[in-house]
Amino acid sequence: MGTWDTGHFDNDTAADFGGELDDAPPGKREALLRDALTAAAGTGREDYLDSDEAVVAVAAAALVAAQCPGGAPVTTAYGPDDPLPPLDPELRGLAVRALDRVVGEESELPELWGESGDGAQWTAGIAELRAVLAGAAGG
Repeated sequence: MGTWDTGHFDNDTAADFGGELDDAPPGKREALLRDALTAAAGTGREDYLDSDEAVVAVAAAALVAAQCPGGAPVTTAYGPDDPLPPLDPELRGLAVRALDRVVGEESELPELWGESGDGAQWTAGIAELRAVLAGAAGG
């Protein structure tokens, strides 16, 4: 994974996901977000979550959080250029579950960040994202 910073879109896979969203018809963008979040959240606890699936789930969660009260807009050049339509609020809870898997013991991404020396900063960014989503989801 080519990573250049700790932001939610600061890696090749997440940046490609931003481009994929731009390439999709507007009516299909929410489904792409849902699929990315479901892929991470739906992985069984005994299954190992691959870093590529995890970074896409983080990027999707950031886009969902951007539409929540207190959520930060995604302004990076690596995210989607085109605005997303208003998203189903149900995605907020799904995004929380996906982030919980991303930072869990059976996920590759925390291991990679732990080896990088920037793990604490990355973990703090995920925690902020999760807090916004959980608050907006009512849990």
